Amino acid sequence: MKLHVKRTALKPTYTIGKLYIDGEYFCDTLEDTVRASGVKIAGKTAIPAGTYKVILTYAPRFKRLLPWIQSVPNFEGILIHRGNTDADTSGCILVGKNEIVGKVIRTAEYELKLVDMLRKEKDITITIEN
Repeated sequence: MKLHVKRTALKPTYTIGKLYIDGEYFCDTLEDTVRASGVKIAGKTAIPAGTYKVILTYAPRFKRLLPWIQSVPNFEGILIHRGNTDADTSGCILVGKNEIVGKVIRTAEYELKLVDMLRKEKDITITIEN
């Protein structure tokens, strides 16, 4: 299964994008700020563009199964999960609908749908595109 995030709005404090699954639009995304290559502010920087392996794993912090993005340079523990604002991201990717400026809503619904879809897959990748 191929996930693809196309970042569409790179703002000073957050980044909005669209998540596609095998080429089909699934939902919107919210991330931290995209910064120049090599620049990272802990908990306030989006992961670098690129292609990464994804596995489902139990996330102790959230106490549930979540997609974990593997081998992101200079980042650890990057998940795809629910949350509404850039304050909820800490470098992770939030899923939902961008119907309010700078936020995503209906995030639990989209997280649950995504996890359910990924449960059936063994080979998952995500491509992040600025």
